[in-house]
Amino acid sequence: MGAADLWGNSRYPEGCDCPGGGGLGQVEEVKDEDVEVLRAAAVAASLCREGSDIFTSVRENSPTGEFISSINITAGPRANTIRLCLSGRNANWFYLEGRTIRLNSSVFRVLDREVEGSVLIAELICYENDIIQGNYRILVEILNENDNKPNFLLETIQPFTISELTAVNSVVFTVKAVDADGDVISYIIDPSSQDAQFFRIDLPNTGKVVLNKPLDYETRTHLQLIMWAQESNTVDKFNTSAALTINIEDGDDQYPHFLPCTPVSPGVPVCMNPTYTTNITEKHQDVGLDFSPGPIAAEDGDKGINAPLTYTILSGDDQGRFTINNTTGEIRLTRAADDRRLTPNYMLTVMVCQVDDRLKYSVASVLVRVLYENAFPPVFNRTTYKGFIIQSSSPASIVSTYGNQVLQVQVSDRDFPDGRNPNIHYLLHPPSELYQVTKEGVLIAKTNQLRAFDRQILQVVARDEESGEEVSASVDIEVLQRGQAVPSGAFKEQQLFGDVDSTLAGGIAVLILIVLLSAILFLLLWTVHRRRVQDPEDHPAIAFGKHPNVVSSPPVFVDESSHGSRAFTRQSGSFHGRQGVYTRRPSLLPPPSSSQLSEPGESRTRPPLPPPSSSSSSHLFTVAEKHEGGAHTWEALRSPVESTGIHGEDIPAFNTGMPQRDESMKTD
Repeated sequence: MGAADLWGNSRYPEGCDCPGGGGLGQVEEVKDEDVEVLRAAAVAASLCREGSDIFTSVRENSPTGEFISSINITAGPRANTIRLCLSGRNANWFYLEGRTIRLNSSVFRVLDREVEGSVLIAELICYENDIIQGNYRILVEILNENDNKPNFLLETIQPFTISELTAVNSVVFTVKAVDADGDVISYIIDPSSQDAQFFRIDLPNTGKVVLNKPLDYETRTHLQLIMWAQESNTVDKFNTSAALTINIEDGDDQYPHFLPCTPVSPGVPVCMNPTYTTNITEKHQDVGLDFSPGPIAAEDGDKGINAPLTYTILSGDDQGRFTINNTTGEIRLTRAADDRRLTPNYMLTVMVCQVDDRLKYSVASVLVRVLYENAFPPVFNRTTYKGFIIQSSSPASIVSTYGNQVLQVQVSDRDFPDGRNPNIHYLLHPPSELYQVTKEGVLIAKTNQLRAFDRQILQVVARDEESGEEVSASVDIEVLQRGQAVPSGAFKEQQLFGDVDSTLAGGIAVLILIVLLSAILFLLLWTVHRRRVQDPEDHPAIAFGKHPNVVSSPPVFVDESSHGSRAFTRQSGSFHGRQGVYTRRPSLLPPPSSSQLSEPGESRTRPPLPPPSSSSSSHLFTVAEKHEGGAHTWEALRSPVESTGIHGEDIPAFNTGMPQRDESMKTD
């Protein structure tokens, strides 16, 4: 078994099977070479018996090799070997190193008082020559360290239910937490919790939670709370928290109420009962009545209980004229109403109460109005209205129509002599954020929120509040620019350019005007041209086969300067065409007789030319036409005044009117 020194440092020595049932232990041996040293201090008695029990302590979580105790046993004078062995239920927590006992722990095996207990127990056995000479107890107390925080018991922090009728200042629940180190625990309600104001703790170390204010199921059906458990006797003050859910159980503490429920004020679960209204005529009987704002119905104020209810008419049934269904609340009219002039209205009082507790009840009023028979519905005087609003910074403006008149939508009802139904109520459907309509049918716009060229189409609904009839009409509203005038009437141009920018509309209008003027000018020119073609006076007078006595003068050219003083006009009796002026020589033909003019088929002689005036003589040229050899020859002559010296009075004048032809003159 050889060892390196007197007390071998082997942690797990060989041959460590301790007799006496100690099991596998740890042994230290005294070697032969050391016997002389031991014998120098030896006595007659066995030295193994000189040892003693070991009582010591060690802190939990101590590191590996932590010193436990020293050993004071030495070898006897006759002993060859002394062998020590550790045995017992906690012997594996120790090992021998020389003359000391040390803690046998590791990173994965930590000494924990809460796991191993408060004391480690082992036994030290001493052998001399393989014979047990002594047994010694080892008792090691594990000193506690604050290495654990408190933990709530799960059964104390589970969701639980309490009644809303629980009295204030009563204990509603208890929480419990434990600390493995045995520290004293105190309990705290987290003030930042959503519902911390409902609870309090009077004794912090007990964990008893007290109700601080009344509960109301109709307001809150469950509460949330955060609890803290904290060490109160340590420096570290380890703590832990838990979230608790408290469900509120509804209690029978509310009265029934009629529907729809209108709260007295926000957040207060108290309802104002409605007044149910309906209309009938003298012809209605044995019918169920429909009411406004809804059918007669009620519900239990305790929604979590929803107790069954019953309905009763307390007053106003008019000797059975009105009956009510005790379960559903439906009211029926059993017989016709009396004369409307005597009884225009019936007022009933209806009560609802819980079946299991008739002291919990509620009362509502019912109004039945007797009306004349409604033969005609209300009708708008037009289906679509046109409105205008001028852009402005004003917060509100009245919508106008054509001619800058106030736009007013109105309905007529033929059930009234004057057509005006006082029960008509106007509204916009759907409601608009930019427009409102008054009870007189006037539209008001929020002008400062509108932009130029905007366009909205609104639907105005007129409702007869008495009969419930409704009729609707559309309103087309355009937003005009600042300073722009409201149109005076519904023109087609306004409809055509209503959605177009004003500049573009002006350009299109100018273009259309130019095209129209061009067309008119073209038609005028075409008409003038056609008249010139069809008028005989505008045709050139071309003579074929003229008589030799016919003398034609050269063409007359009229200067623009003398346009106003022409010599040959219809008034002066001249006959001229495009080719020249024709005159008769007085010496060639005799004057025409009346018989020649009257006979049909014969040619008429041309009347003599009038004497030329002094103003036009310079512009007159005569041409003599003669037959020579079957051909026409023209003789240019000067003016009679200049060439022959004939005075103007010797030239016979033309008759006024159309020119006449000679017998031998042909025209085309």
